[in-house]
Amino acid sequence: MSDDTSLHDRAQFTAMVEGTQEDWTTIATHFRDFSKGLPDRVLTHLKLLDGDYGGFPVDRLEHSLQTATRAYRDGRDEPYVVTALLHDIGDTLGSFNHPEIAAAMLRPFVSEQLHWIAHNHGVFQGYYYFHYLGMDRDLREQYRGHPHFEACAEFCEKYDQAAFDPNYDSAPLEFFAPMVARVMARPITSTYGPMAASDR
Repeated sequence: MSDDTSLHDRAQFTAMVEGTQEDWTTIATHFRDFSKGLPDRVLTHLKLLDGDYGGFPVDRLEHSLQTATRAYRDGRDEPYVVTALLHDIGDTLGSFNHPEIAAAMLRPFVSEQLHWIAHNHGVFQGYYYFHYLGMDRDLREQYRGHPHFEACAEFCEKYDQAAFDPNYDSAPLEFFAPMVARVMARPITSTYGPMAASDR
């Protein structure tokens, strides 16, 4: 990514051991400005799922919208709905571990329970189809007794596995964009949270 800032608007060190307070104040200012665009970058990446069917009855973007719409219409709060919207965003870059991609993106902004759901929904979703592929549909049982087991099972049953209906009237991505912006406005748990602490 190109950076149009002048040399005077950048840190002056060539190794971090040479960094000064002025350098890190400059970097933190750029970080805050850049982080404001995170919701838009996330939605741009989510749009990559448009037209990607992978053999399913609906494309992956429609599945994401349908999952989020079902959660929204069921009265879930915004962090839950945003988790539902983004749960499969990792499909493009993490073909073999897409839940971990989504969970990593969501972790700074959602509760520990929602992070756990995002991280583990793939195994729980497998209950509905792993046995057709010669796999163990009960892999989720390894988590039985975990405080978030039932919440993840419910997410998959009510929203994820049910969101493949070509005739469902999903809300458009634009409907969810303000929710993504609000949820990602400020991290609730992140090593880098203090860097975003000043006004956004």
